Order: sequence, then C-alpha cells, then structure tokens
Amino acid sequence: MICIILVAGHGLILEDEIKLDTSGAYCNLIGVPKALLPGVGGKRILDFWWDAINTRQLFNEAYLVTNANKYKHYERWATAQDFPVENIINDGSTTPTDRLGSVGDLDLVLRNKKINDDVLVVAGDMLFQDHNFDMAQVIHYFKRKKGELAIYYEMEPSENSASRGIVEVCSTTNRITKFFEKPTPGMTTSRQASVVFYCFRKETIPTIGSYLAAHPSVEERNFGMYMEWLVNETDVYGMKLPTGFQLIGSVGLADYEKWLHYFSDKQLQQQGKEQYTKRAYARIGLMGNPSDGFNGKTISLSIANFWAEVTIIESNNLVLVPHPLNDPTEFGSLGDLHGISRKEGYLGGLRLLQATCKKFYQYCNEQGIALPKRNFTLKYDTNIPRQVGLAGSSAIVTATLNCLMHFFDLNYTDLPKARQPQFVLDVETDELFINAGLQDRVIQVYEGLVYMDFTKELLDTQGHGNYVSLDVSLAPPMWLAFIRNPSDSGKIHSNIRERWNNGDEEVITAMQQFASLTDQAKEALETGDFSRLQGLMNANFDLRRQLYGDDILGSENIRMINLGRQFGSSAKFPGSGGAVIGVCLDTNKLKELKAAFQEEGFVICDIIPHIPSPPTSRRHSIKTPTNGPS
Repeated sequence: MICIILVAGHGLILEDEIKLDTSGAYCNLIGVPKALLPGVGGKRILDFWWDAINTRQLFNEAYLVTNANKYKHYERWATAQDFPVENIINDGSTTPTDRLGSVGDLDLVLRNKKINDDVLVVAGDMLFQDHNFDMAQVIHYFKRKKGELAIYYEMEPSENSASRGIVEVCSTTNRITKFFEKPTPGMTTSRQASVVFYCFRKETIPTIGSYLAAHPSVEERNFGMYMEWLVNETDVYGMKLPTGFQLIGSVGLADYEKWLHYFSDKQLQQQGKEQYTKRAYARIGLMGNPSDGFNGKTISLSIANFWAEVTIIESNNLVLVPHPLNDPTEFGSLGDLHGISRKEGYLGGLRLLQATCKKFYQYCNEQGIALPKRNFTLKYDTNIPRQVGLAGSSAIVTATLNCLMHFFDLNYTDLPKARQPQFVLDVETDELFINAGLQDRVIQVYEGLVYMDFTKELLDTQGHGNYVSLDVSLAPPMWLAFIRNPSDSGKIHSNIRERWNNGDEEVITAMQQFASLTDQAKEALETGDFSRLQGLMNANFDLRRQLYGDDILGSENIRMINLGRQFGSSAKFPGSGGAVIGVCLDTNKLKELKAAFQEEGFVICDIIPHIPSPPTSRRHSIKTPTNGPS
C-alpha cells in the first residue's frame, strides 16, 4: 500500500496573519508552511502524521506533494525526518489560481510515480486531538471491507457542518450512503464529518482521471466533491476515529490558536483522566422469566442490595487485576485450595473482564471504530451472591463495557443503548458459553423497572426488543431469599432449548402464556393491584414448574417456594434458581415468614429497588470553542 501526504494548498490567510502579528509570538513562524506549524505539545503537525505513517509493514512507500513555493521547506523537513527527498513531488503551482486542487495533486503523484497499488491519502496540515490512534486498525479495516474507506469523526457541538464534508453511514454495513460537501442547513441532520483521510483500492484509481476529465474547473477538484461523486459510483465505507480533526488550510490565526488550545486541553484532560468506576446492579425477574430467551415478555427490577462494580484507569500496560476472593491465586494449603475449588469452582470474574475486552475490540473493528493505542488497568468487586440467579456475571460484563466506552470516549451512536444488552449476552454466550437470555442484560443496561418485549418480529426487524421503563415506585414491597451455599444452577434450563428449537408445542404454548402473564402483571402494577400481582407471580412459577419438573428445579428451591406461600405470600424464581422472591401484604405474616426462612438456614432480606440516576453525557466534558471554524 502507498501513502500520499497532501501539503500543496495555497491558503494564505493564516500565513498572512502570522506575518502581520505584532505580539512577537510568531515571528519565528513567518513563511513556514501550515503543515510545519506547531501542533499539540509544540510538535510540528506533519511530524505527527509522519510518525503515524512511518510503519514499514503497512506502507511500501510514502510520497508528499507540495507546491513550488514551499518545496524547499519540505525538502529541509525531509532531510531532518528521514523522509526520502526523492519522494517529494512539486506540483509547480505558485498561486491559488494555478493550483491543481487536492484531487489533481493526487493524480499527479499517481502518474509521476506510476503507482498501481492501494493508496492512503491524508492532508498533512490537519490538526488532530488524539495522536495515539492506531493506523494499523485503519488499514486492516480497509482491507477487510474491500471497498473505499473514508475516515470520519463526530463533530463538537460548536462546529459548523456547513464547513465540512458530512457523511451518513449505514449502521449495519458502515457503508456511506450519502456524502454532503459543505451542506446547507436542512440537507442532513448528521454530525459525522469526513476529513481528508481516505483509502482507495487500486481498482478505483482510474476513476480519479475520469473525474478530473469530467470536472475541469479547479473549484470542483477537491476531495469533498470527488467523494460526493464517488459514493454513487462504488462502495465507500466509513470508519470512525474517536478524536477531533481540524484542517487549518483556510483558517486565520485566531482559529488556529483556538483549535490548538482546544485540542491541547483535550489531550491534557485525556492524559490526566482519573479512574472511572461503574456499578451494575443485581436484578430480580418480577414476571415472565424464563421466556426472555424464547421470544416472550418479562418485567425486571434492578435492586440496590447487590451490585458489581468495575474500575478502569490508564496504565502503561493492559492489566486485569484478579479479585482476591473470586480469583484466588494464593491458598493456605492444598486442602484450602481443594475446599475453595470444590465450593466455588474455577470460574471467577477475571474471565468476564477478559472476554468483554476481547469482544469490545472485536466490535469496534467490525463497526469501523479505530481505537487509540492507550492501555488501562481493570479491576472489579462484587457482593452479588454466586449461583443464585441474580445476574452476577452479566453485571460484571455490563460494568466493564461501560468502563471501556467511557475510557475510549464512545457513546450511544457508536454502540446504541438498545443493542448493548445483546453485546453483553454475546460476551457470555459466544466467549464463555454461559446459557442465558436477554432479560438480565436489558435491566442492567436500562436499570430501574423495565417491561421487555422479545417478540420474534421485533428482534428480526430492529435487532432488539422493545424496552419500556416503568416508574420504580409502582413496584410493591418484596422480599428476597436465597440458598446460603448453592450448587451450580446451570442445569436449571434442562432440555427446554432443544425442545423449543424442535417446535415442541408444549414449550411454545408455555412461553406464550409467560408473555400473557407479563402483560397482565404490567396492568396490575400500573393500577396498584398487588393482590392480582401476587396471583400472577404464583402462576408464573406454577407454569414453570409444570414445564420443567421438580427434578430440574431442585428440592431446596421448591422448599423456599412452599415456605413463602405458607405465610400467604406469593413466591417465584427471580432468575434461574437458587433464590425466591415474593410479595407479602400482611406485615405480621411477613415477620413470621422471615423468621421461618432464617430458621431453615436461608438468607432473606427486603428488596431495595435501585432508582436510576439521570443520564449524563460521556462527551464534551470540557468547554468547546464558541465559534466554528472559518
């Protein structure tokens, strides 16, 4: 692959204003080409690009095209930076009126050097915020998509879209469906800005000559207009870099200073990022489970009693910290190791962190999101009881995903909220082979009290279910009991999945009944009819018992159900087994119920609903420039 750096522009505003500046701050920059002006941290802008490009395993050659006025500056730069002087091409222009245009300059290099290879083109006078992005990710994504590639970023609120090339990108294929060169208001709502950072296949190179032949005016020989034309001729894909860009080819001194200071502040903020901690909460399946994995409907509540939290902080190396209790690496003796392993198995939380990181990187690659080369340390803590069906594993995965999105500055455009539960589920099913449904992941992403519809038609058409947040105050007071020392509850799902896949009528009908119970429970909650809700909760468990059988549910689980119902309470599983929830409207009976559970060795507590905090944006955490670029 060949890299071509464009620095042949004739924009004179910045150069003239530096010459006229009376402060003395820029006297040493008079006559210096824009690409050789200081960038973030004082390093020349072109030096940043050369550092990113100067990777021999990615590019066979790199060329730089400039104009006749600035040729000697770049020749001197090349000598100092070990850039081959013979690879600098002089386009012969000396004024804006005889310029070739950026596409014309690219064509000149292609013809002059007889290039017949894939090409990366970048503007060398472009400031960018994060200098740690991985060029290899860009090239690998380009090779995999087998089409042209345009880099874009999400504009800051203050930036004016009329000064940019704006793209609309298909959320499933990442194909650029529309390209607007400096659109007028109302043409598009997109805030995704393309920059002069493109990859072209060698098969597409001939279109450059065709375009130039059809567009003789130099005003049309810019990359914005060429790309606007090209997206209608061939497949052009988009790749997002989570960083800002600013071309300084046509800006004045004030705008140059403004964006330089802004990007410097952003980089300092990024370097000084404090550790970030995200907590995800245990959940109880109030109604409809286990139909979430079978195109059913459920209602779930996140509870504040139990949680998992993950902390991320920047570090030199990528480190996953084992939990001292859940991922023990030291033991008092061989007998101690035997006892802990026998009771808790070998599956701690460290595997969840690792699997989430792997899936996150894979997702970003597939979605065309180039992550910066920044390392971090992840650690976790949790008080969610193991193996009692309160979604402890998915809580760790959900919290880890939130930490990674925060650390790499991704938002809901990059990974929509409605799709995050599927991401979490994929981590568990694809990477760790955990048998699970969507309910737990939905409630841990959305939090609070949520009604969920997993109807097949919805999943097929929109890629996710319908998730409706309900007022948490609608939930009645509830109790939760669980087995003190549970065994592995993974067998609870039995052969229901196989029967479902085979079209077993009993299973299909049962899942439809679970969905119906959920709709009725939603009505009972909204009308405050807790007596009706009690009956529906009991019916939910009874249907489950009929479908799965006592041998699958387990004697201890059934004992908890019977014990709760002895005191006039409803009782059902909140998850896959190991715990029971209920609504007891008689406060005196509730006291007796709690005492009975405690006497039989079960753990029991009052459920504390988790009330979600108002959402906060992950972006624009520092003040952006008040005016857009010129």
